[in-house]
Amino acid sequence: MAKFTSRAENFRFFLHNNTDTVSQRPVFKASVLKLHHLHSFPSRHRSEFRICCTLKEKENVKESERVADVLTGLRVNESEQAGSEGETGSGEVGFDWNWPPWKNVPERYKFIGTTSLAFVICNMDKVNLSIAIIPMSHQFGWNSSTAGLVQSSFFWGYALSQLPGGWLAKVFGGRKVLKIGVLTWSFATALVPLLAGFMPGLILSRILVGIGEGVSPSAATDLIARLIPLEERSRAVAFVFGGLSVGSVAGLLLAPPLIQNFGWGSVFYIFGSLGLAWFLGFQFLEEGKASFTAESISRSASQSAIMTQTWNASMRELGGSLKEVPWKAFFQSQAVWAMIYAHFCGSWGHYTCLSWLPTYFSEELNLNLTEAAWVSILPPLASIFVSGIASQFADHLISNGVEVTTVRKICQSIAFLSPAICMTLSSLDLGLPPWEMVGILTGGLALSSFALSGLYCTHQDMSPEYASILLGITNTVGAVPGIVGVALTGYLLDLTHSWSLSLFVPSIFFYLTGSLVWLLFASSKPQTFSKRD
Repeated sequence: MAKFTSRAENFRFFLHNNTDTVSQRPVFKASVLKLHHLHSFPSRHRSEFRICCTLKEKENVKESERVADVLTGLRVNESEQAGSEGETGSGEVGFDWNWPPWKNVPERYKFIGTTSLAFVICNMDKVNLSIAIIPMSHQFGWNSSTAGLVQSSFFWGYALSQLPGGWLAKVFGGRKVLKIGVLTWSFATALVPLLAGFMPGLILSRILVGIGEGVSPSAATDLIARLIPLEERSRAVAFVFGGLSVGSVAGLLLAPPLIQNFGWGSVFYIFGSLGLAWFLGFQFLEEGKASFTAESISRSASQSAIMTQTWNASMRELGGSLKEVPWKAFFQSQAVWAMIYAHFCGSWGHYTCLSWLPTYFSEELNLNLTEAAWVSILPPLASIFVSGIASQFADHLISNGVEVTTVRKICQSIAFLSPAICMTLSSLDLGLPPWEMVGILTGGLALSSFALSGLYCTHQDMSPEYASILLGITNTVGAVPGIVGVALTGYLLDLTHSWSLSLFVPSIFFYLTGSLVWLLFASSKPQTFSKRD
């Protein structure tokens, strides 16, 4: 009997059911295994193993299989070690071809990557209509009011699906809800060219797109919360939701050449097909979720309880959780109402500009379709950089002792007042050339991303326990401007023939009043929201 000591993380067994017939090397059988830590091996500890050697391996296959079962339960950095040695087994062990290249990537990273990709496709399907609406209006003879109605129909479904999406993710799990959401909005996107000549059908298809995309943020949040360790969660959230800005840029870049070369219908067919391809790829990825689930279970006992819930238990938990939510206390708080109104005001400027800026650049500044789309990507591109600066600015102030509520008020005031000033300059007849107007609007809309360090942090500051529900409430109200504001802009444009009165003046009004309400009533002080039923 041989006895030796080895560091656990560098120890690796290979079991064989035969001997090397060329060199007649004995094959070692692990018959006794002593481990101080079965599920993890810290590098600072050393574990002892006792190994019995014999040449009669073939005579005891069942015992070898039993030992193999024990050894396969050990997690000794499998993902890092897999394929690191050039050895391949024979017989039942098989060959490790290391293909596809992402084979050995940890499963949680695969899910985060595919979820971020889903968000890229999400915003591609959201912004495609803002470009395609220009040739569609010419073909079908739509006025601005009709075009506004078509674009606003997306937000009907988006607003209605916010809170239900959170509940569904809690019952079924974010993975399933995200998968169905992508399938729904992709299929509805591909139907747009077929239904464009039938207005009720076209509006219904865009409502379905909104419903599919509306459940996705809650689904992604649930997926991250279940599967990503706490120390990786911030990066995961940034990576996943960063896909929205990438999707806006990609959609605005790809739509014009597709329309010019293949017609406006090609945008919906191709973008919809991307979502369907994502769905099939996600199905393939889920085949490996059993091993991933086992890894997640061993990592966290609380996650284990979540992952093993039955349908009936989930339903009971959902019903109980809804009863325990202090809904009345939420709406008795001035700070909550300040968040609701601020979210409404910010969304008014964001959604109306997202939908109408390409048309504004095309008609008012006399840019062609490609130029209008190119300049429309400047605000989301600039927002990516500004949001990074804003987060560092806010964290720096807080780390230097500035009160959290003060920091949130400063950031949100910048987010509201900057676009209000820039839109005011755009509304005045200053005789500026088109590219200077584009620069002014880009700067104002980019600075509005300071809201990510203002309003969007306040939910968590106020109540970490109910942050997701508070966000669901404010995001539901925040989707209303997409319904009312986008359609109203088109109606006012037909009525006044003035972009200043129809697009900029309402946004300026809400930015200014939102700033006032926020400065007076907003608060980041923690609140318990004791139930008052």
